[in-house]
Amino acid sequence: MARQTVAEQFVEILLRTGVHRLYGVVGDSLNPVVDAVRRTRGIDWIQVRHEEAAAFAAGAEAQLTGRLAACAGSCGPGNLHLINGLYDAHRSMAPVLALASHIPSGEIGLGYFQETHPEQLFQRCSHYSELISNPRQMPRLLRTAIQHAVGRGGVSVVALPGDIAGRPAQEKTLRHDLVTVRPTVRPGDTEVDALVRMVDEAKRVTLFCGSGTAGAHPEVMQFAERVKAPVGHALRGKEWIQYDNPFDVGMSGLLGYGAAYEATHECDLLILLGTDFPYNAFLPDDVRIVQVDVRPEHLGRRSRLDLAVWGDVRETLRCLVPRVRPKTDRRFLDKMLKKHAEALEGVVRAYTRKVERHTPLHPEYVASVLDELADDDAVFTVDTGMCNVWAARYLTPNGRRRIIGSFSHGSMANALPQAIGAQFTDPGRQVVSMSGDGGFAMLMGEFLTLVQYDLPVKVVLFDNSSLGMVELEMLVSGLPSYGTTNHNPDFAAVARAAGAFGVRVEKPKQLAGALKAAFKHKGPALVDVVTDPNALSIPPRISAEMVTGFALSASRIVLDGGVGRMLQMARSNVRNIPRP
Repeated sequence: MARQTVAEQFVEILLRTGVHRLYGVVGDSLNPVVDAVRRTRGIDWIQVRHEEAAAFAAGAEAQLTGRLAACAGSCGPGNLHLINGLYDAHRSMAPVLALASHIPSGEIGLGYFQETHPEQLFQRCSHYSELISNPRQMPRLLRTAIQHAVGRGGVSVVALPGDIAGRPAQEKTLRHDLVTVRPTVRPGDTEVDALVRMVDEAKRVTLFCGSGTAGAHPEVMQFAERVKAPVGHALRGKEWIQYDNPFDVGMSGLLGYGAAYEATHECDLLILLGTDFPYNAFLPDDVRIVQVDVRPEHLGRRSRLDLAVWGDVRETLRCLVPRVRPKTDRRFLDKMLKKHAEALEGVVRAYTRKVERHTPLHPEYVASVLDELADDDAVFTVDTGMCNVWAARYLTPNGRRRIIGSFSHGSMANALPQAIGAQFTDPGRQVVSMSGDGGFAMLMGEFLTLVQYDLPVKVVLFDNSSLGMVELEMLVSGLPSYGTTNHNPDFAAVARAAGAFGVRVEKPKQLAGALKAAFKHKGPALVDVVTDPNALSIPPRISAEMVTGFALSASRIVLDGGVGRMLQMARSNVRNIPRP
């Protein structure tokens, strides 16, 4: 019996770790690995059209499942294309293993055709990036890479020359247990004691939540009730904390709305829960601040801290809630809830004013109808730029929906390839790509991937023929918009030519029917919605310095538009304020 090759060993270890797909584009240096995948039951090679999409797809799969996902690129230019998607996965703490195939081992360092040094190139977007230069390094090096990706949450890269991949493995692939789930982290007693004292001493507590509150919704609500704290969130915290939240005061940041900004500035104790919110200009500098985070390197890098607590949000709150004294004074909480409702009442008027008759369509209206018609457990992938705005304002979280975007890395063209990974993860779940025309066109070839695998992803294209967010940045900086206009085809016709469902929407009355038809269609579908390129309305009290420095009060809405069903929840929360 022939000895197992390094490539076969590589694939077997991935399969044992729970990896069922390897996203990539084939190439000569990858051939031994691709052939090993072909001959191994339980793992598939997913052929995308661009390696960047492979990394985005793997990152989305990892974010949805919490398990290791994998992608691959051939030597030189092939694996270089992975880098943008890997940066996004790494900054999103998505456990991804990337195989960077390499030139023949004997030629490394001699300027060979397509030579790069991937073990060096990927160091900035990974926890671990190493070269297998000898078959004896397998399987230990791969296992080490997997443990880094899973244990630390992020990317590991293994560079593997094609000739090494085809050689016989020197060690048998013995059963070897690997960590596949990250442990919980409880803070130390000293930090818990200090946090209890600070909460008890404070009269006005505000909680500001990020993606680190995933899985901790009950604990956050219990704590907020106990200390009568308003609860705001960053964009990445929206899906985890906004739903079923009687303490909700909205979102802070450039795309913020409601009273989150006021709540974080008018309290006397601000507790940052699982957020690496990057825009420190939105954070106060004259109140006491506590930060709780599972990643110690995040503590204090955005703002001055009075207490740093290293631990999971859920475990920290489980330690904290039984020990803090219940507060009975609701005046600060009720004041913020009322401000939040008033703020939303004000901005919603722009959305409701003849929007159903406006042509081209208001993008706010498109997002609102999409939110109403999409499944209760839909996965939304969201392009960077204006689609971020519409997702932040209009998608209603409920504890079952997921919203994935390039929220930390801020890459264009992320939504479509992320939808590929999301749909492969659960073929029966509704996956909606909220794509801008600029982002969609950048990696439009991946629509062919949807067709090739008959993935039922629904692409809702916000087609305003411009790079809207860039145009906004130029305008508020006092610059004329330049280089932001796209001359687009009929994208629905392109979709049909590719063999998919495609429909173009130019009038509001066509929208609901088009979305319903796309959702009913069993295969891939694209709804090309022509939206108003002039939908941006700059408020009078915003300066270029505010936007470029992200030092904007959330009460000063950057984009004048509605907030969808969030207003209903805000009204309900105000109605439920106890009467004296």
